[in-house]
Amino acid sequence: MLPWLCGTRVGRRGGCLILCILTVVSSSACSAHHQLVRRTTPASDLEWFVPARATEQARLDRWSSAVGPAFIQQRGLTAPATNELRLVTWNTAVGDGDVLRLIADLQRDDADRPLILLLQEVYRECPDVPMSLAHGAAFAGHLGKGDAAHEGDDIETIAARSGLNAYYVPSMRNGSPAQSREDRGNAILSNLPLASLGAIELPFERQRRVAVAATAAGRSADGSPWQLRLVSAHLDNMVGPRRLWFAGGGFARARQARALVDYVRDDELAIVGGDFNTWFGFAEPAFGETARAFTQTDISDPRPTFHHLLRLDHLFVRVPDRWHVDIARGESRYGSDHWPLIATIQLR
Repeated sequence: MLPWLCGTRVGRRGGCLILCILTVVSSSACSAHHQLVRRTTPASDLEWFVPARATEQARLDRWSSAVGPAFIQQRGLTAPATNELRLVTWNTAVGDGDVLRLIADLQRDDADRPLILLLQEVYRECPDVPMSLAHGAAFAGHLGKGDAAHEGDDIETIAARSGLNAYYVPSMRNGSPAQSREDRGNAILSNLPLASLGAIELPFERQRRVAVAATAAGRSADGSPWQLRLVSAHLDNMVGPRRLWFAGGGFARARQARALVDYVRDDELAIVGGDFNTWFGFAEPAFGETARAFTQTDISDPRPTFHHLLRLDHLFVRVPDRWHVDIARGESRYGSDHWPLIATIQLR
């Protein structure tokens, strides 16, 4: 039984109609392409990937014309050799979440421990975000506290004050030019070096979604080197009438998740974290298909991460069997409407 029909009483004809509609939506989504191709980006150190379909690339280009460039801060940090790594994924709610306070809490007992933050819905306010948009440019509605300046810090301020290596790529403009000079997207922060930076424009559904990827490297206590491919992603929360808004959202997110799985298929050690917007929790195809590709994924703490209702956020882990991974929901939302998921990884 499909999860959103469980516990629902409908007439025979009504039930058949619903199932027929959802079958069409499912078939359309399952047959939809999710392949990515590399796009050449002149004068850029980033590896940029886009959907293979030219029609999707054209729609994504309308959104990308309204945002600023990627932001990269490399401070040359290198954490000491250790057998423990702390990793977080968190939707920061466009300035509402206090990222600096979370970092301070995570570093309170051991400031030198390797730390990685996979962040979603961070925003950036700067002159590089265009105020004059080309005809046909697309942007999202303004999110955050009111229509004026945010009370929270933008990603460039967070990077400067935390002193961490930082990598941010905007997905969409945050409101019209009359509302703000902001864009928003995903980021990775770490006290480890971030190399092989990548940007992945996910298959287009409702809004432009760009996952960010980087490789972090360190050494365990015995001197053994290790490296992890990291991805911070944010999938669409709903889709348009073509896929019946919420009803078809699960299939659309599955298509985006397949693109992420394919992107890291050849990486032996990889962690993908983010807001997968799984309205139906662990029953969603986006979760199931991704978890099957990440065999050390831990769901021993299945508590909701969005308010007290939904499990939208996930950490997918593929590491050596000898490593021990413990993933738990944080005890504070730090001002966001999402709880962070915090992974403690023992590098045995």
